[in-house]
Amino acid sequence: MADPDLDFESGESGASATYPTQCSALRKNGFVVLKGRPCKIVEMSTSKTGKHGHAKVNLVGIDIFTNKKYEDMCPSTHNMDVPTIKRTDYQLVNINENYMSLMSDNGDIREDLRVPENEIGKEIEAKFEAGEDFMVTVISAMGEECAVATKVYSGK
Repeated sequence: MADPDLDFESGESGASATYPTQCSALRKNGFVVLKGRPCKIVEMSTSKTGKHGHAKVNLVGIDIFTNKKYEDMCPSTHNMDVPTIKRTDYQLVNINENYMSLMSDNGDIREDLRVPENEIGKEIEAKFEAGEDFMVTVISAMGEECAVATKVYSGK
């Protein structure tokens, strides 16, 4: 008989939001989930093994969406979750009531992403008002998305 607690209907497109990686295999400038948030590792240090065992890895990361700093410590042999991060470049078509109209490579338009309230957001608005053609780089991880950079539109 099927287990009623196992509900597979809410599954995403098959790609997992995170995957496990041994703590000792993590590297600076890589990504890790700290306190439930996707972070870029900015500092890493390993303490020596103690009397009873494991070396500990001290991790400091910056949240890729909010820029908040998080710290965590874990034994080097334990697994940590690493967020699956997807970067996509879109051409900015319009800004309407703080929402960007973004066009993907295949011509699809999406209008569900807000202009971020940070330096990147100010840069996007300034370039748009100046009439520049440019791309917006959007990263997505763990069900969140945010514009993180702009770059010159090369035009095809």
